[in-house]
Amino acid sequence: MRLTDNRYATERQQFELALRMIGHEARTRTIKVCTGLSDDRIRKLYATYFRDSGSPSVKRRRGKSPRQVSLFVKNPLNQLEATTLIALYCASLLLRIEPSNKVHACWPRPDVEYGHRVCRAFETYLLLHPSPRLNFEWAWNLLQIMSNSDDLYLAVCDDCQSSYVQDSYALDHKVCPSCEISQHRVRRPGTASFARV
Repeated sequence: MRLTDNRYATERQQFELALRMIGHEARTRTIKVCTGLSDDRIRKLYATYFRDSGSPSVKRRRGKSPRQVSLFVKNPLNQLEATTLIALYCASLLLRIEPSNKVHACWPRPDVEYGHRVCRAFETYLLLHPSPRLNFEWAWNLLQIMSNSDDLYLAVCDDCQSSYVQDSYALDHKVCPSCEISQHRVRRPGTASFARV
């Protein structure tokens, strides 16, 4: 029997995605959601292809995936990177933005193709931000929040009219992170955002 036989294609795709996500240090539960593989098989894949192969750079993250929204709007740089990820998710057809700036999920539920699209978006994000502030699990969390809750939304900057990620329960000063960074503006009283020059 050949590995290319049709009946093995699905399992091969699951393994390929699992290895790709392990390479990004995704948690077991996140990998399981997209691949349908059991916890035990995911752990064995990690042991076989990463831990025992002498690749110590890939770590296994334990515990629950992050669920907070504060990291995405903590400072202008984080907010800019979160906005970049949203744009990449839209380009990957994972999210859709209406003319009213409302965000909707394009995928009914995670599967192997969904997982590969998330990985491609995250890999592009890493090319755009060589010293990223958000890891794969935070990027996954951002996608889930934008798809399934109202904790974050896309606001519009008064200065440049661009959209940016904003906390639904925080005061919005209508200044995007790009304008804040370029103008060295402070819009968050009580936090060390940027000093006015």
